[in-house]
Amino acid sequence: MTYPPEQENSRCVAVFHTSLGWMAIAGCGTVLKQLTFGRATPEEALSALPSNLTHSVAVRDWYPRLVRRLQAYAAGEPEDFVDVAVDPGPRTPFQRRVIACCRSIPRGKTLTYGKLAAKAGSPGAARAVGNCMAANRIPLVIPCHRVVGAGGRLHGYSGPGGLKMKRFLLDLEAATARGEKRPGKKRRLA
Repeated sequence: MTYPPEQENSRCVAVFHTSLGWMAIAGCGTVLKQLTFGRATPEEALSALPSNLTHSVAVRDWYPRLVRRLQAYAAGEPEDFVDVAVDPGPRTPFQRRVIACCRSIPRGKTLTYGKLAAKAGSPGAARAVGNCMAANRIPLVIPCHRVVGAGGRLHGYSGPGGLKMKRFLLDLEAATARGEKRPGKKRRLA
């Protein structure tokens, strides 16, 4: 995705608190380029974003609708982000298909790396799917936590808290898919 020059120079950042800890988002216009969550402080959330997105950018109330939706998601509300425009950075055509297919995995469901590879048109490319998910810089909106190993086994998660966070997100979404507001166990995340 390319941007007109005036948009490329109008990078925006927002930092806000959620039930999943401090989040920071960066992008321009209404296109999300980066998201970080599970941070202990606003400064930590901001510093987790790449400096090329935050250098000389004033933190402000950018994209308040998305901020509210992310806060609702973190609180256990049934939010779906398939309508949010994203720019996941330079990707191959295969990686773009993987990202599109990943975004179509319904809340409360999972898909194996192998099945996601097949759905993206490259059966047998499970490892390449894993690499694409590991490089995801827009978690939650591109729900890489919904991608699991064969037999439903949890494999690496590069987000804060690793596999523990991946399990928490899957439980949170399963609970909302069943109509519950929060998963059975309360958890303090930040």
